[in-house]
Amino acid sequence: MSDLAAALTPGAPPLLLDGGLSNQLAAQGVDLAGEPNDALWTARLLTDGPDHLVDAHAAYLDAGAQVLLTASYQASFEGFARRGLGRRAAARLFGDSVRLARAAVARAGRPALVAASVGPYGAVRGDGGEYRGNYGLSVAELARFHAPRVAALLDAGPDLLALETVPDAVEAEALLTVVRDAGIPVWLSYTAAGGRTRAGQPLAEAFALAADEPSVVAVGVNCCRPEEVADAVALATATTGRPAVAYPNAGERWEAAAGAWRGPVTLRPELARDWRDAGAQLIGGCCRVGPDTIAALGAALADRAEPS
Repeated sequence: MSDLAAALTPGAPPLLLDGGLSNQLAAQGVDLAGEPNDALWTARLLTDGPDHLVDAHAAYLDAGAQVLLTASYQASFEGFARRGLGRRAAARLFGDSVRLARAAVARAGRPALVAASVGPYGAVRGDGGEYRGNYGLSVAELARFHAPRVAALLDAGPDLLALETVPDAVEAEALLTVVRDAGIPVWLSYTAAGGRTRAGQPLAEAFALAADEPSVVAVGVNCCRPEEVADAVALATATTGRPAVAYPNAGERWEAAAGAWRGPVTLRPELARDWRDAGAQLIGGCCRVGPDTIAALGAALADRAEPS
């Protein structure tokens, strides 16, 4: 935890996050497509292939990542129940996501933090809802959905919680309510476009929800286009007075109906310096960002040539 506290000191070098877990699993030959797999996405490997998850985490550690996000982003009690697993077994799998990341850290033989991923309700539905928000659910209803997920992850003892790819200020309010007494650091990151959440709320208002939450140590954006990041980071730090977290996708656009990414890759490693200068102290990548790009981001942040 001292590594996190040091990294969040103004002027300290940022901590390097990992990249997209799904694309690294695909690079390892794991098929994540098609029913019934997409209801759990990478969380399916908690039952079907835990060794693949350890290998994927290890690939990012080898690339220089200092923070690993767990394979719990799309995990839910409801999703596990559809695979015939009761609540006790499902809770154990949430914990396994933390333990498998720890196993990769042990294999690497060097320190790294484990951030337990808490993905949004829209992701768990598997219909692209994380890019829309506006679920029609109240803060209380969303809090009831997220509370057991968070509790199961906390039982496994992660270093921090990552409330990530949040599309909607209503869901952010629910998540912040759930983690208020978590007892460990939390970051909150929205998926954004055009200076707004995906649900259409101004980012300044969305960031402000975390300004008075003592457990929140960083706010920012993830799974957005790289071009969105610098302005969002500057706004996050100005609004909350906290360091920022930034981990965009590669720049392509997800088309839920087609189940595919479209468009050009626009992530350039040198952009990470702009994010750092704007206030980001946790920096990495999301979908379609693999270990090679994470290594290049780390090299850019260290102001050295990209690894060949």
